[in-house]
Amino acid sequence: MNADLIVFLVLSLITLASALGMLFSNNAVYSALFLVLNFVTVAVFYLLLGAPFIAMSQITVYAGAIMVLFLFVIMLLGTENLAPSNSLPWQKPLAILLAVILAVESIYLVFARASSSAVITAPELATNSMENLREMAMTLFNEFLLPFEVTSILLLVAMVGAIVLTKQEKAGAK
Repeated sequence: MNADLIVFLVLSLITLASALGMLFSNNAVYSALFLVLNFVTVAVFYLLLGAPFIAMSQITVYAGAIMVLFLFVIMLLGTENLAPSNSLPWQKPLAILLAVILAVESIYLVFARASSSAVITAPELATNSMENLREMAMTLFNEFLLPFEVTSILLLVAMVGAIVLTKQEKAGAK
Protein backbone atom coordinates (compact mmCIF):
# COMPACT_ATOMS: atom_id res chain seq x y z
CA MET A 1 0.00 0.00 0.00
CA ASN A 2 1.38 3.37 -0.92
CA ALA A 3 0.88 6.62 0.98
CA ASP A 4 -1.78 7.98 -1.39
CA LEU A 5 -3.98 4.93 -0.86
CA ILE A 6 -3.63 5.16 2.92
CA VAL A 7 -4.51 8.88 2.88
CA PHE A 8 -7.47 8.13 0.60
CA LEU A 9 -8.79 5.40 2.91
CA VAL A 10 -8.42 7.53 6.04
CA LEU A 11 -10.11 10.49 4.35
CA SER A 12 -12.88 8.22 3.10
CA LEU A 13 -13.62 7.12 6.65
CA ILE A 14 -13.58 10.73 7.88
CA THR A 15 -15.87 11.77 5.03
CA LEU A 16 -18.37 9.01 5.77
CA ALA A 17 -18.27 9.67 9.51
CA SER A 18 -18.81 13.41 9.05
CA ALA A 19 -21.69 12.79 6.62
CA LEU A 20 -23.36 10.42 9.08
CA GLY A 21 -22.72 12.87 11.93
CA MET A 22 -24.36 15.60 9.89
CA LEU A 23 -27.40 13.45 9.16
CA PHE A 24 -27.97 12.11 12.66
CA SER A 25 -27.12 15.19 14.76
CA ASN A 26 -30.05 16.77 16.58
CA ASN A 27 -28.21 20.08 16.90
CA ALA A 28 -28.29 22.17 13.72
CA VAL A 29 -24.99 23.90 14.53
CA TYR A 30 -23.22 20.57 14.95
CA SER A 31 -24.74 19.38 11.67
CA ALA A 32 -23.37 22.46 9.92
CA LEU A 33 -19.92 21.89 11.43
CA PHE A 34 -19.97 18.24 10.33
CA LEU A 35 -20.83 19.50 6.84
CA VAL A 36 -17.82 21.84 6.94
CA LEU A 37 -15.59 18.88 7.85
CA ASN A 38 -17.09 16.95 4.95
CA PHE A 39 -16.37 19.81 2.53
CA VAL A 40 -12.77 20.02 3.74
CA THR A 41 -12.17 16.30 3.22
CA VAL A 42 -13.67 16.52 -0.27
CA ALA A 43 -11.26 19.39 -0.99
CA VAL A 44 -8.36 17.16 0.09
CA PHE A 45 -9.65 14.53 -2.33
CA TYR A 46 -9.39 17.12 -5.09
CA LEU A 47 -5.83 17.86 -4.02
CA LEU A 48 -5.00 14.16 -4.24
CA LEU A 49 -6.41 14.14 -7.78
CA GLY A 50 -4.15 17.02 -8.79
CA ALA A 51 -6.82 19.72 -8.94
CA PRO A 52 -5.69 22.45 -6.51
CA PHE A 53 -7.91 25.15 -8.04
CA ILE A 54 -11.07 23.10 -7.49
CA ALA A 55 -9.90 22.24 -3.97
CA MET A 56 -9.44 25.90 -3.07
CA SER A 57 -12.77 26.74 -4.71
CA GLN A 58 -14.40 24.03 -2.60
CA ILE A 59 -12.94 25.49 0.59
CA THR A 60 -13.66 29.11 -0.32
CA VAL A 61 -17.16 28.74 -1.70
CA TYR A 62 -18.66 25.88 0.27
CA ALA A 63 -16.80 25.68 3.56
CA GLY A 64 -16.36 29.44 3.67
CA ALA A 65 -19.21 31.44 2.22
CA ILE A 66 -22.14 29.04 2.15
CA MET A 67 -21.52 27.54 5.59
CA VAL A 68 -21.17 31.00 7.12
CA LEU A 69 -24.54 31.80 5.56
CA PHE A 70 -26.07 28.59 6.94
CA LEU A 71 -24.67 29.22 10.42
CA PHE A 72 -25.92 32.83 10.27
CA VAL A 73 -29.43 31.67 9.38
CA ILE A 74 -29.36 28.98 12.08
CA MET A 75 -28.28 31.48 14.73
CA LEU A 76 -30.67 34.17 13.46
CA LEU A 77 -33.67 31.87 13.63
CA GLY A 78 -32.67 30.26 16.91
CA THR A 79 -33.17 26.73 15.62
CA GLU A 80 -30.05 25.19 17.11
CA ASN A 81 -31.96 22.24 18.56
CA LEU A 82 -34.34 20.61 16.12
CA ALA A 83 -37.73 19.70 17.49
CA PRO A 84 -39.26 16.37 16.55
CA SER A 85 -41.31 16.91 13.42
CA ASN A 86 -44.62 15.46 12.42
CA SER A 87 -43.83 13.45 9.33
CA LEU A 88 -46.34 12.13 6.87
CA PRO A 89 -46.86 8.35 6.88
CA TRP A 90 -45.48 7.88 3.35
CA GLN A 91 -42.19 9.76 3.92
CA LYS A 92 -40.28 7.04 5.78
CA PRO A 93 -41.08 4.19 3.33
CA LEU A 94 -40.23 6.46 0.38
CA ALA A 95 -36.91 7.42 2.00
CA ILE A 96 -36.06 3.76 2.60
CA LEU A 97 -36.97 2.86 -0.98
CA LEU A 98 -34.81 5.66 -2.39
CA ALA A 99 -31.90 4.65 -0.13
CA VAL A 100 -32.14 1.05 -1.35
CA ILE A 101 -32.22 2.21 -4.99
CA LEU A 102 -29.16 4.38 -4.39
CA ALA A 103 -27.30 1.50 -2.73
CA VAL A 104 -28.14 -0.87 -5.59
CA GLU A 105 -26.99 1.70 -8.16
CA SER A 106 -23.75 2.26 -6.26
CA ILE A 107 -23.01 -1.45 -6.00
CA TYR A 108 -23.78 -1.93 -9.69
CA LEU A 109 -21.47 0.93 -10.67
CA VAL A 110 -18.64 -0.41 -8.49
CA PHE A 111 -18.88 -3.85 -10.10
CA ALA A 112 -19.37 -2.45 -13.61
CA ARG A 113 -16.27 -0.28 -13.16
CA ALA A 114 -14.29 -3.23 -11.79
CA SER A 115 -15.17 -5.41 -14.78
CA SER A 116 -14.42 -2.63 -17.26
CA SER A 117 -11.14 -2.76 -19.13
CA ALA A 118 -10.92 1.02 -19.43
CA VAL A 119 -7.85 2.61 -17.93
CA ILE A 120 -8.20 5.80 -15.94
CA THR A 121 -5.24 8.07 -16.44
CA ALA A 122 -4.20 11.03 -14.38
CA PRO A 123 -4.90 14.42 -15.94
CA GLU A 124 -2.00 16.01 -17.72
CA LEU A 125 -0.67 19.13 -16.10
CA ALA A 126 -0.41 21.93 -18.59
CA THR A 127 2.66 24.08 -18.81
CA ASN A 128 0.67 27.30 -18.82
CA SER A 129 -1.72 27.14 -15.88
CA MET A 130 -2.99 30.69 -16.42
CA GLU A 131 -4.23 29.69 -19.86
CA ASN A 132 -6.09 26.74 -18.32
CA LEU A 133 -7.68 29.00 -15.73
CA ARG A 134 -8.73 31.43 -18.45
CA GLU A 135 -10.28 28.59 -20.48
CA MET A 136 -12.08 27.25 -17.42
CA ALA A 137 -13.44 30.70 -16.58
CA MET A 138 -14.64 31.25 -20.13
CA THR A 139 -16.34 27.84 -20.11
CA LEU A 140 -17.93 28.49 -16.72
CA PHE A 141 -19.31 31.90 -17.62
CA ASN A 142 -20.28 31.07 -21.21
CA GLU A 143 -21.59 27.51 -21.23
CA PHE A 144 -22.53 27.01 -17.57
CA LEU A 145 -23.83 30.45 -16.61
CA LEU A 146 -27.46 29.33 -16.37
CA PRO A 147 -26.81 26.39 -13.97
CA PHE A 148 -24.58 28.66 -11.90
CA GLU A 149 -27.32 31.27 -11.58
CA VAL A 150 -30.03 28.67 -10.95
CA THR A 151 -27.94 27.26 -8.10
CA SER A 152 -27.59 30.69 -6.51
CA ILE A 153 -31.33 31.32 -6.82
CA LEU A 154 -32.11 27.92 -5.27
CA LEU A 155 -29.86 28.70 -2.30
CA LEU A 156 -31.58 32.06 -1.85
CA VAL A 157 -35.05 30.48 -2.04
CA ALA A 158 -34.03 27.81 0.49
CA MET A 159 -32.82 30.46 2.93
CA VAL A 160 -35.94 32.59 2.53
CA GLY A 161 -38.11 29.48 2.85
CA ALA A 162 -36.41 28.52 6.11
CA ILE A 163 -37.01 32.01 7.48
CA VAL A 164 -40.66 32.03 6.41
CA LEU A 165 -41.36 28.58 7.84
CA THR A 166 -39.74 29.44 11.15
CA LYS A 167 -41.51 32.78 11.43
CA GLN A 168 -44.87 31.10 10.79
CA GLU A 169 -44.18 28.47 13.45
CA LYS A 170 -43.22 31.12 16.00
CA ALA A 171 -46.29 33.21 15.15
CA GLY A 172 -48.54 30.13 15.52
CA ALA A 173 -46.96 29.20 18.85
CA LYS A 174 -48.05 32.45 20.56
